[in-house]
Amino acid sequence: MAMTPLLQLTDIALTFGGAPVFSDLSLIVQPGDRVALVGRNGSGKSTLMKVMAGLVEPDTGTRVVPPDVSVGYMEQDPDLSGFKTLGDFATAALDPGEMYKVERAGEGLGFDPSTPVANASGGERRRAALARLMAQDPDIRLLDEPTNHLDITAIGWLEDELRATRKAFVLISHDRRFLSQLTRATLWVDRGQVRRQERGFAEFETWRDKVWEDEDMQRHKLDRKIKAEARWAVEGISARRKRNQGRVRALQDLRAERASQIRRQGAAAMELSGGPASGKKVIEARNVSHAFGDKTIVRNLNLTVQRGDRVAFVGPNGVGKTTLIRILMGEIAPDEGTVTLGTNLVPAVFDQTRAQLDPEMSLWESLTGDAEMRVGGKADQVLVRGQPRHVVGYLKDFLFDERQARAPVRSLSGGEKARLLLARIMARESNLLVLDEPTNDLDVETLDLLQDLLGEYDGTVLLISHDRDFLDRVATTTIAMEGDGRATVYAGGWSDYQAQKTETAAASAPAGKAASPAPKPAPKARKEPQGLSFTEKHRLEALPGEIDRLTAEIGKLETLLADPDLFTREPVKFQKATEALVTRQEALAQAEEDWLTLAEKAEAEG
Repeated sequence: MAMTPLLQLTDIALTFGGAPVFSDLSLIVQPGDRVALVGRNGSGKSTLMKVMAGLVEPDTGTRVVPPDVSVGYMEQDPDLSGFKTLGDFATAALDPGEMYKVERAGEGLGFDPSTPVANASGGERRRAALARLMAQDPDIRLLDEPTNHLDITAIGWLEDELRATRKAFVLISHDRRFLSQLTRATLWVDRGQVRRQERGFAEFETWRDKVWEDEDMQRHKLDRKIKAEARWAVEGISARRKRNQGRVRALQDLRAERASQIRRQGAAAMELSGGPASGKKVIEARNVSHAFGDKTIVRNLNLTVQRGDRVAFVGPNGVGKTTLIRILMGEIAPDEGTVTLGTNLVPAVFDQTRAQLDPEMSLWESLTGDAEMRVGGKADQVLVRGQPRHVVGYLKDFLFDERQARAPVRSLSGGEKARLLLARIMARESNLLVLDEPTNDLDVETLDLLQDLLGEYDGTVLLISHDRDFLDRVATTTIAMEGDGRATVYAGGWSDYQAQKTETAAASAPAGKAASPAPKPAPKARKEPQGLSFTEKHRLEALPGEIDRLTAEIGKLETLLADPDLFTREPVKFQKATEALVTRQEALAQAEEDWLTLAEKAEAEG
């Protein structure tokens, strides 16, 4: 006996601002469905979910939900107006005897129900909306980016809850691992249509690539047929004009079919320029401790970040990951210990709050209004890695069309805002990237490209993320911040950290002791530096000038070697310049090493 669908959409069509979002779209959600809803940024995933929730009325088509079926929806930006506290909002639809459900969800998701709405951050508001939905336990849960603003512990709690439920749910998420572990079917929104596969997200990319391959093959066959028919029309129509009007009309139909095919969106043409090389040592932290009031952020941290490292910071929300990065970047002075920054650093920062974007400005103004991107006397151009580009052309690199250029930032989806911020960051050269939750809202294709770019980036990356798959693909070092000032350094990404943590726990289990972070070397265990000799003092004074000279010479040699015709025109000069560049780079690295050693020794002496 066939199951009655919990929700059914039939022949849905929807248009926004004259542009069609969906056409003839149909789908069903069955009891027990665990569905990933995927698609490119701007493809209409969130809009489709609002149609499913009954919050957006389509232009045509029907939405059918049986009377006894409840549908719950968690949106990206919940409206909490009219509620005094987060708890008031989360419990509004519950009976008095069910308040414990919100308290339980609050513990799992890490939010305090007593927090006043007026003081709540965007992340706290989203967690309250998620707790409300989980407590209501509807027949269908519609979850739009539920893992945004959740730490890894809270994501684990949510995974366990959804894995245990027998109710249906539909998920939009950028978190590959979250989708792969929970879903058994996939809805793919692509160019106004929706396709369904009865396999979870883990199989999506294989399926997508096969669909695209078949599509390309059909398009190729159609192009060949049109070409053959067009040749026939030119060569033979005059002799058989009356008999073959039907074949001419068939050719016109073929051309109309080809013209009506909607070209799929390509990949963003993002590019990261490493800029001038930084020093070999980028950050040197020694015995760093810092606290805010009674809360210890970090205690006795020793860390060396070398050029090319990809360092990930993980831990619960509020543990101080962003604060620690600001300490390491020299923006906040630590209470104890020292932080020494390397030479020639050119940082670029991706802020998860998108605070660098003014919601009322247009995309055009967001780029031309940036002082570092402005081209003097040319209001329609921006400076991109030292070269002027037309604003619209550069926006197209990040998959924005010409109509969006004058639209306000507030009209963009979360993923589109992330792409706009990446456009600003990637326009300038850098050798130190600070990325705070860069994966939020990005689609799978853009995430893949970002991961590839970070893998090829010549500079250094400091990264905060709760996306476990992204951490595994990008990070070479993970700093686990576990509270009470504990910041432990592990080699590798998230899975490596988990494996090493498990080994540490297993090793300590026979002794009957709880697992603890790897011990930090105590300051007193280090060999006390001796005072500087006369020669060392003179060397320390001379090194900054030597480093500046070597950096300038390297810059001149790099400019010379950037000439694509130099090797052909003057091969001997090219060879000598290459050898000189290698020699000076080695000398610069040694000079920086000497300076760090002598500066530390001088500081200990003082």
